[in-house]
Amino acid sequence: MKFIQKFSTEQFAKPASNFMKYVCYFVIVFYALCLALSFMGRQTFFLHTKTGTFERAIYAEENHAPHSRTMIVHSGDDIHVRTNDNDQIDLAVHIGLSLMYAVNIVPMIFAYWFLSRVFANIRKGQIFTEQNAAYLLYYGLLQFFVAVFVPFIKLLICWLTNLVTNCQVSISTGRTMFNILFPSIAFIVAAYIIHYGVHLQDEVDHTL
Repeated sequence: MKFIQKFSTEQFAKPASNFMKYVCYFVIVFYALCLALSFMGRQTFFLHTKTGTFERAIYAEENHAPHSRTMIVHSGDDIHVRTNDNDQIDLAVHIGLSLMYAVNIVPMIFAYWFLSRVFANIRKGQIFTEQNAAYLLYYGLLQFFVAVFVPFIKLLICWLTNLVTNCQVSISTGRTMFNILFPSIAFIVAAYIIHYGVHLQDEVDHTL
């Protein structure tokens, strides 16, 4: 218990919160870079051609089996693409893959922005506030959205892509659903606790 109290003091909490704020900024920049790479055609997927199958193919290169490759991103899902009759990848496939990546990354960028605001407020000594409760709620809801709804949106984008292209795209998604779902619920509960604590403190102040 004494060990935990050492790390819950104001002297430790404020520098730690300031550090975590910049960690959130770093994550946001990293996600933005990954999103840009995806739209540049550097997102990996399984490619099935007439000459063979390539595990880490990308749209931006015609040679799908290079000896070395840098600056690529992976969505975390198993995405398989079959080439068209000319053994090529249609532009619609690239757009579909980028949209499937963006629908997962963009909510996370906003989520970490809200979390950075919480750490910024703690750094200022503003802890039990309505603003922090709202930011934690937004963070939890965005994570919940990514866990529950994004897999279905990816499937929808995949289906729509197949309607407008001669290639065939398939995706296996939802693998990390529960890894994100339960922490998101925890943040939503934490937001309610802070919100309840703020209102309880207001009632005490008005009573006094």
